[in-house]
Amino acid sequence: MKTAIVTDSNSGITQSQSKELGVYVLPMPFMINEETYFEDINLTQEEFYQRLAVGANISTSQPSPEDVMNLWDKALEEYDEVVHIPMSSGLSGSCQTAMMLAEDYDGKVQVVNNHRISVTQRQSVLDAMAMAEKGWSAAQIKEKLEATKSETIIYITVDTLKYLKKGGRITPAAAALGTLLRIKPVLIIDGEKLDAFSKARTMKQAKSTMLSALAHDLETRLGDKEAKHTYLQVAHTANNAAAEEFCQEIHALYPDAPIHMDPLSLSVACHIGPGSLAVACTKMLDI
Repeated sequence: MKTAIVTDSNSGITQSQSKELGVYVLPMPFMINEETYFEDINLTQEEFYQRLAVGANISTSQPSPEDVMNLWDKALEEYDEVVHIPMSSGLSGSCQTAMMLAEDYDGKVQVVNNHRISVTQRQSVLDAMAMAEKGWSAAQIKEKLEATKSETIIYITVDTLKYLKKGGRITPAAAALGTLLRIKPVLIIDGEKLDAFSKARTMKQAKSTMLSALAHDLETRLGDKEAKHTYLQVAHTANNAAAEEFCQEIHALYPDAPIHMDPLSLSVACHIGPGSLAVACTKMLDI
């Protein structure tokens, strides 16, 4: 039984990386001034941030059902089953749409809802690949990934409240006050939703807050104080130098932990803007 692994571009896996890994990546569409774009297909990260800087009207959308099914059908030409790992159902309706579409595939397509996004979603893809290589069925992979959905957490700080305000995540009054006071909010993705966690006045304070929260989660939640059995991940939006420095700080604290760094996908970046920084932890699966 051969099992294909499918995800979407919110995982941070680019189209070229998908070919290297041997997985299928569904590009998430977004609109710029009413025109549809796809990351790595007809728009680069650099071009996206140039458009964002000049105030272009940018919004996200779901892939069409036809695009989803065409990718599944392509995978099923070579594989017997498909495991589809979309972004968290709490952050997009694309997961529910995929579940509905999978009902027409007689169990050959298993849609995973394990509340992942970006670097944690990418890790789920790698875990699914490892299980598929060991001969696990699509249903078994889905069950394992969903059973361990709570074994991950993300903290993120943003450089500006402008884009959270635009997307309706915070009120205009809160955005105005936060901008005036130069507040750096620290947000949390724990499960399905993006929620407020804390606030800081500087990026240094925000990083300290995130590292303290990470240490607490490693010890009390994951039972892995030294992160020897946990993946640590850093993500950012147009903030590569700061992200690399953050990786070095984390490595100094947890020298035995594997650390991965990625830019956030554009369909995520348009909601938080440039200059963000995030840290995540994901417990290694016993497979």
